[in-house]
Amino acid sequence: MSVALLVLPDFLLVALGWVLRHKLGFNREFFAGTERLVYFVLFPALLFQSILRTPISAGSALMLLQATVAVLLTGVVLAWAGGRVLRAPPLALASSAQCAYRFNTYIGLALSASLGGPHGQTTMALIIGFAVPLANLAAVYGLARHGNNGLLRELLRNPLLMATLMGLAGNLAGLQLPGPVDTVLARLGAASLALGILCVGASLSWQGGREHGKLIAWTLTVKLLLLPLAALTAAKLFGLPSEQALMLLLFAALPTASAAYVLAMRMGGDGRLVALIISLGTLFSVVTLPMWLMIYNF
Repeated sequence: MSVALLVLPDFLLVALGWVLRHKLGFNREFFAGTERLVYFVLFPALLFQSILRTPISAGSALMLLQATVAVLLTGVVLAWAGGRVLRAPPLALASSAQCAYRFNTYIGLALSASLGGPHGQTTMALIIGFAVPLANLAAVYGLARHGNNGLLRELLRNPLLMATLMGLAGNLAGLQLPGPVDTVLARLGAASLALGILCVGASLSWQGGREHGKLIAWTLTVKLLLLPLAALTAAKLFGLPSEQALMLLLFAALPTASAAYVLAMRMGGDGRLVALIISLGTLFSVVTLPMWLMIYNF
């Protein structure tokens, strides 16, 4: 099956979310409640269980961790450096920079299962486990400098970060969940991906931020073109096995998560600008994501 057909179902779910929100009368409050459920309950359950179940060997995990950190740091540096060169307003830069390196975990985990099966999904969960604390730290730090929110408080309130840390701690401690608890988490996690992707489509917005055209173009260039290139380079430099290299490329090529908009709004950032970048990035990734996967398989 071609790469385009593998990624098509998840982008059709994005389109369905948009249709439900804008054409079929499912209002903003409905999707806001659904997104809170996914963000605070369903997806943390999936992330915790996936990381807890993922076999972590020291050597392989260390190489994957190093490659993931290299990709994220590339995104952070390019986003801020480009914004400074463009002389972007500080608040616009702090809001948009996160869109250059944050990633849509819902789409990532769904596509990783399509491309690599259960093992591919567990590898993606491990990458996400490494990346969530770093990406959230960078995003919260950038916005906290322009708001009244403390960095530590914002990090402790992030459910994905907490689920990641608990999953890693439990994994390293050899924790095994009782059967009924494991089943409950599995069912919660199974509900998270489709609902999460529908919420991505419902949150797409084409308004706001148009006075920052150059900043938007640079952010999207970093996220959709330069970051996947950095992933290919990092995979080669750190000698990752082919499956890990493919998952790292998929991770780097993902569009930005809608959680970036939530964070910007909660911390006094430019939410409309972030929403536009997320929407454009999701739309363009319909082309760029299959393109990078085909380049890898060429």
